[in-house]
Amino acid sequence: MQWLDEVHFDDQGLVNVVTQEMGTHQVLMVAWMNREALHLTVDEGFAVYWSRSRKRLWRKGEESGHRQRVISLRLDCDADVILLEVEQMGGMACHTGRHDCFYRELSPAGDAMQHEWKIISPVIKDPSEIYRKPS
Repeated sequence: MQWLDEVHFDDQGLVNVVTQEMGTHQVLMVAWMNREALHLTVDEGFAVYWSRSRKRLWRKGEESGHRQRVISLRLDCDADVILLEVEQMGGMACHTGRHDCFYRELSPAGDAMQHEWKIISPVIKDPSEIYRKPS
């Protein structure tokens, strides 16, 4: 698989992935892939990431159902960042129940030390209704 050999994975075997929504070009999320996740993403046609916190492969939407169908996959000029264009299923990419993960915007105040993060996107669905913990 020569195409995989052209990707520059970091010293932990990961490459950064920027996931963008088809049509709107809005950045939905930023995540990581290892070699296997990238291969599976291409093979299956749906986004598969590497979860650094869980230390395992993570198929986007495996719990929520909000899968990401791959439209295109691009590699940047340094071959160390992937741009993944997806069709976002269910209208939500963020585990907080929002459309995307970038729902906080820095709100300026007179002095830079007084700036604060303001929530600018609503919760579409309560995460407790999306991610059910087994009893």
